[in-house]
Amino acid sequence: MTNKADDNTDWLSPAALKPVFDGRSVLVCISGGIAVYKVCTVVSRLAQAGADVTVCMTKAATEFVSPITFQALSGNPVYTSSWEHIESSDPQHIALADRCDVALVAPCTMNTLSDLAHGKTDSVVTLILSAVDRKRAPVVLAPAMNDGMWRQPSNQRNVEQAIADGFTLVGPGDGWQACRHVGTGRMSEPEEILRGLACALGNGGGGA
Repeated sequence: MTNKADDNTDWLSPAALKPVFDGRSVLVCISGGIAVYKVCTVVSRLAQAGADVTVCMTKAATEFVSPITFQALSGNPVYTSSWEHIESSDPQHIALADRCDVALVAPCTMNTLSDLAHGKTDSVVTLILSAVDRKRAPVVLAPAMNDGMWRQPSNQRNVEQAIADGFTLVGPGDGWQACRHVGTGRMSEPEEILRGLACALGNGGGGA
């Protein structure tokens, strides 16, 4: 797991991010949780830094922030269904997996983490991610869930499996949660996520 940034880089500054992400293809996969609002900042900063950002969302994610918000921030169409044919020649969206340099799953809910650990492809998010060659394009997960959910033995097994399968985790952090609990499971802040993406691409301080 990556830790909170311990260098002097401003990971929210497009100027600082530009050397890392300019011209890179970044796939941002969003699942349903209140922390979706934080991903708006991540997408905006990546786009300002010159990244080609494509967003895909589970149906639950669209209940928190509308796809049109991420379309405006990224400047690209947003994928919300496995049945959308935005690219008519690629109904399974394999091209998105093929061209991404790095992928982010944020928030990565307990359900999405379980799907990734068990190879399920029930949503557009997990379908696209199933085709990503992680030897070429790292996939970063930013878990977000209630502290009780995070501590569940089944979830911890899924965390271990995801790491063993080559996924990189950023967070989760500790603190106040929307459910009014205080504990582990809070999604990392945008600057930590952006630093984690940079590290996954072989840039930035620290490691995964």
